[in-house]
Amino acid sequence: MSDQGPNPTPDQDAERAPVMAHPLQRQVFVCTGKSCAANGSEAVLEAFKAQLIEAGLLYYKRNPDGEVQCLHCGSVGFCAIGPAVLVYPDGIWYAHVSVEDVPEIIESHLRGGIPVERLVRKRIGA
Repeated sequence: MSDQGPNPTPDQDAERAPVMAHPLQRQVFVCTGKSCAANGSEAVLEAFKAQLIEAGLLYYKRNPDGEVQCLHCGSVGFCAIGPAVLVYPDGIWYAHVSVEDVPEIIESHLRGGIPVERLVRKRIGA
């Protein structure tokens, strides 16, 4: 058992973690696990971040009003068909994503709400 005392209240946590109060619209996870990284996922992640910043959509310290959070993640099991990109809360899993696909995903899916079907391989919660 821990001697840390009671957990902070949600209001106390919100003061320390501003993202809790922010109305994020979507989260984009780019797999940077070993196999995806070998297929260029780091470049895909950087392309998402750069283009989301340019569009004013990325949520980060310099743009606390951004609507999209972009993060790296470990393997999601798409190792043989990566780079994998997951978009939540939509539950869309993309495969074989290249740097060249990033603008289309941003425009069609993140801005327009329409997934890029040629890259969709899995839907969670659909």
